[in-house]
Amino acid sequence: MGIPKYNVLYVPVLTALRDGQVHTLKDMRASVANMLQLSEDELTERLPCGRQTVFENRIGWARTYLKKAGLISSPRETHYQITEEGKALLESGVAITNALLAERYPSFAAFVGGKKVSEPAAPEDAETPQETLERVHRALNAQLADDLLVEIMNQSSVFFERLVVDLMKAMGYGDGFVTKTSGDGGIDGIIHEDKLGFNLIYLQAKRWNPENMVGKPEIQKFAGAMMGPPRVEKGLFITTARFTSGAQAFADAQHIILVDGRRLAGLMIEYGLGVSTQSVYRVQRIDSDYFAED
Repeated sequence: MGIPKYNVLYVPVLTALRDGQVHTLKDMRASVANMLQLSEDELTERLPCGRQTVFENRIGWARTYLKKAGLISSPRETHYQITEEGKALLESGVAITNALLAERYPSFAAFVGGKKVSEPAAPEDAETPQETLERVHRALNAQLADDLLVEIMNQSSVFFERLVVDLMKAMGYGDGFVTKTSGDGGIDGIIHEDKLGFNLIYLQAKRWNPENMVGKPEIQKFAGAMMGPPRVEKGLFITTARFTSGAQAFADAQHIILVDGRRLAGLMIEYGLGVSTQSVYRVQRIDSDYFAED
């Protein structure tokens, strides 16, 4: 069934606390997970940032919003209890929505912006703030990736070959260089596998139209060029285009890694090559250790 959005978790969270007793966060999560019959894969699915599971994030925001509305309380850290108002609302059977909470509870309305909120008009409206940040970050990076490919296509093939070597260095590989334009034997660059100079990796760089497909014959030619001299066991074929399934299958059978245009742009963003930081937003959270009593 998938993990419900945080606002759909309002009722399960209140239901897990409906006996009026104080429950630990761990027990509350377990109760909600059992209630929704979530699988192990769903419970361990992580946000793109990797710092938290999707379930923990969404139930965390559901908990925060219910607390702001005065429907649950926290007698002590990581322990929660339903309030009389929360129990009454749950037992009323009305649909518990953001619009309802904003209309009935000024504390909730103030928390979400000091005004009433309408019901979600699109799925992303039911995201947690963390999910919204990550979705927007992915969208910005997707646009940046497109811009990078356009900029690369405006450069020369020689520039692209240097870019590939620079990227490998940025990723932590050893010294490398672009081979001479003529007489390179089908090898565009050579780089050491590590900073001490152990093992060589041959590079092939194809600045092709991003809509084009690199087929198996091109990978076969590169594999032939890897025979040397000197013979090198590992190769990296990077292109701004895409690869056919036949090319990928052949490469998988060899010691050849394929990087298409989309992955190339992603690596450039990840390792800061050809891009600069425009803004930095720090997302902080409570330091539980600081508030823990000795």
